Amino acid sequence: MSAVTDPIADYLTRVRNAQQAGFKVVDIPASNEKRRITEILYQYGYILKYKFEDTENHQGLIRIAIKYDPLTRVPVIRELVRVSRPGRRVYAKADQIQKVINGLGIAIVSTSKGLLTDKEARKANVGGEVLCHIQ
Repeated sequence: MSAVTDPIADYLTRVRNAQQAGFKVVDIPASNEKRRITEILYQYGYILKYKFEDTENHQGLIRIAIKYDPLTRVPVIRELVRVSRPGRRVYAKADQIQKVINGLGIAIVSTSKGLLTDKEARKANVGGEVLCHIQ
C-alpha cells in the first residue's frame, strides 16, 4: 500500500466520488485533521452523520453518511475544492480570507488555533493556510 501524498485531497475526492456514485456511506482513513474537517462538515449540515472507528492499525477509520436532498436525491455538497496543495500552498491573513459564494459556502482554514471555518477565522482574527472550499 502506497502512502498518499495529499491526505486532504484524498479525503475530498473520496467524498466527491461517493456522492457521484450515489453511496450512502463512505469510509476514509482517519487523521486528526480529517476528523476536524468531518466535524466541521457535520456542524454546518453538509453530512448526515459520522462515526470515528478504531481499527487494528493505529490509524482508525472515519465513516461518513452522505446527506442528500430528500426530494431530488441531489447531494447537499455541491462542490468540494482543494485550494492549498502540496505544490502550491495558499495562505491568507484574517481580513483577506475570501468568502465562498458570498458567505453561502465555507472555507476551511488551518490556523494556529486549529482548523477553523473562514467565518470563525475572521472572528478570531487569525489567518492561515486555506485548505478547501465547500458549497
